Amino acid sequence: MKFLIQRVNSAFVKTGHEITGSIGKGLLIFVGICDSDTEQTACKMLKKACTLRIFSDDNDKTNLSLGDVNGQLLLVSQFTLYANCKKGCRPSFFDAGSPDHANKLYEYIISKSKEYCNTVETGIFGADMKVSLENDGPFTIILDSDEL
Repeated sequence: MKFLIQRVNSAFVKTGHEITGSIGKGLLIFVGICDSDTEQTACKMLKKACTLRIFSDDNDKTNLSLGDVNGQLLLVSQFTLYANCKKGCRPSFFDAGSPDHANKLYEYIISKSKEYCNTVETGIFGADMKVSLENDGPFTIILDSDEL
């Protein structure tokens, strides 16, 4: 499982002309899932992401987590995090999870994230989405379950 985490002042995702998720200060997390990922993997990744101390305290030190700042969460599925660009110029997505498995785990992540955050917004799995954000910092972190 891979999470691309961006600390944001605001972010929203829309499908067509409809905004499906919108947040203020918090984390925008792009979620990539492979077939070997499990609910255990999802819990481990979500806990790490939501407890990362990447928000500034009163002394401008990154000492606070999402919960400490009452931040919001926007989750967007993104199979392209599993792009393999080793051969040629056209990425392969062979390592990305099957849609059924990935969607099931994405929905699980959404439900479990409510244990860490009061406001959880989402994109729509498998849809063509447009994501807009104001990155705070910029502050971007990549979490890979193989490295935790």
